[in-house]
Amino acid sequence: MKEGSTGMAHTVVETGCCVVGGGPAGMMLGYLLARRGVEVTVLEKHEDFFRDFRGDTVHPSTLEVLKELGLLEEFLKLPHQRIESLGVVIGDSTFEVADFRHVPTYCKFVALMPQWDFLNFLSGHARMFPSFQLLMQHETVDLVRDGKRIAGVVARNDGRDVEVRADLVVGCDGRHSVTRRAAGLEVIEHGVPIDVLWFRISRRPNDPAQVLGNVNYGRALILIDRSDYFQAGLIIPKGSYERTRARGIEEFRAEILQIAPWLDERVNELQDWEQIKILAVQINRLLRWHRPGLLCVGDAAHAMSPVGGVGINLAIQDAVAAANILTRPLLRGQLSEADLARVQRRRAFPTRITQAIQLVAHRGIARVFENPGPIHAPWQMKVAQQIPGIHRALGYAVGVGARPEHVRVETKASPRRVSLAGLACAGIGAGLVCAGVGLAAASVVCGWAAWRVWRKVSDAAIQTS
Repeated sequence: MKEGSTGMAHTVVETGCCVVGGGPAGMMLGYLLARRGVEVTVLEKHEDFFRDFRGDTVHPSTLEVLKELGLLEEFLKLPHQRIESLGVVIGDSTFEVADFRHVPTYCKFVALMPQWDFLNFLSGHARMFPSFQLLMQHETVDLVRDGKRIAGVVARNDGRDVEVRADLVVGCDGRHSVTRRAAGLEVIEHGVPIDVLWFRISRRPNDPAQVLGNVNYGRALILIDRSDYFQAGLIIPKGSYERTRARGIEEFRAEILQIAPWLDERVNELQDWEQIKILAVQINRLLRWHRPGLLCVGDAAHAMSPVGGVGINLAIQDAVAAANILTRPLLRGQLSEADLARVQRRRAFPTRITQAIQLVAHRGIARVFENPGPIHAPWQMKVAQQIPGIHRALGYAVGVGARPEHVRVETKASPRRVSLAGLACAGIGAGLVCAGVGLAAASVVCGWAAWRVWRKVSDAAIQTS
């Protein structure tokens, strides 16, 4: 990586791979590429990672990747909570939904950890590689083109432009991706019936554990254990935020208390709407994830619903697959668009099957809104609970997912010569899937059937890939 000035009040950086976005996908990809000797520069628009992320779940499949990298033992020394199963309270009935204790991974639990700790951990280890560079407060604003090929990005830092030229640009900049918009990539949108209002509320030692979904009175409340507080999410009908806000903060507190009366006076911690943030839920994916010189992964390629908290999981799996496929061509200086297409082919199947199940779960959640009164668990839910293996199946679906990726172990190649042209992303949503599945037994049955199908298809696909 080299830097220089063009004499026109902006800096030029040259690198092998420019990763736009320092979220889970971007940081994991940067680490994996640098580990193999690829010159990589990660651009992050914020000054640090200390923001209130919603997707703070680290799934068993991600923990497996950390184990394969030799980082797991150190990672688990960071403060976290372990979730071995997920439950949902529907009216006055409590159900176990997903059981992670039998997933075929080393860690048989979901780790709940603030995402800033996860990102600081990964970036700290990535910085140990000489071929890695992280540029904070560098906001990507446009792409650099060389004919039809994407040749880099333009980033803004402290009022000045920084041009980062690279053999490959990887957009990991989330659902509002600048890279995919600038590249004109076509987005396929799926309608969703929900939005989520996020807020904090204090937690006590005797509060319910392993139960994340609370469903009643036409609402679903998610409570994520953060040790001394809950990261809470109230699911509301799509587009109803302004109406909710117009009813006032006192009415909002009353709705929460109605669903979870054991929170008692703690709801009074919510004093104004500045404490409450809205997540406009989306499900979409790109028709084509790449252009010559550009690849999108993670939420930039496929925005996921918070249902199941699997968005982070898929993003990290994308990063592992991309590193496995693209490292050798990048080191040899022989990257082609066919290589980028291989990444999409590899990751399109798990994306589609996961989004399909999320859409089914959404239909279950939408049924919650139809009954503003007290809810009683449907008999179908009680019957579904008796299906042999159903809890393990859903534990696999949430904790591991379709086509889990593994770090490819190869002899480190020599990095290519750098040219001299110029001289840095519930779980939360696990509770949501509980709510949707719990209120629509069809969602459970479909999830079970989909899991059985995807295991067979995925295993067959792995054997042929």
